[in-house]
Amino acid sequence: MITPRSAAAPAASLRPVDQEITVPIASNIDIVSARQWGRTLALQGGCSPTEAALIATAISELARNIVLYAKRGEIWLGVANGQGKPGVVVVARDDGPGIADVPRAIAGGHSTSGGLGLGLSGVRRLMDEFEIISEPRKGTTVTIKRWKR
Repeated sequence: MITPRSAAAPAASLRPVDQEITVPIASNIDIVSARQWGRTLALQGGCSPTEAALIATAISELARNIVLYAKRGEIWLGVANGQGKPGVVVVARDDGPGIADVPRAIAGGHSTSGGLGLGLSGVRRLMDEFEIISEPRKGTTVTIKRWKR
């Protein structure tokens, strides 16, 4: 398993990566790193450049939420097979304040950061599967999956 730190992200030319990657998230540079690793893993798993871009966008949103609300967490990236189709699984975990009203947070149009409020609802629309578990004062785990078209 590769556990990149805040520095080395994948180079422009693809190099082989393991089937799973954990990226610690604590700053904006970690958001970029997680996004790049996710895109690389998706492309090497057979996803199209468009699918890889959608996955990278979802990862960015999840990692940004970690930095904004929990300060620290991690993004776990892996490849998977779903009904014979390859895909990418992303798990965003933190031990932050949690989300008091999950249905409202994923409904869209709601933001506690002053942003557009499209983060979690946008992630849900981009991906094929979306699951969120959150408890106040115990943190949040979001699991998303995108299958190759």
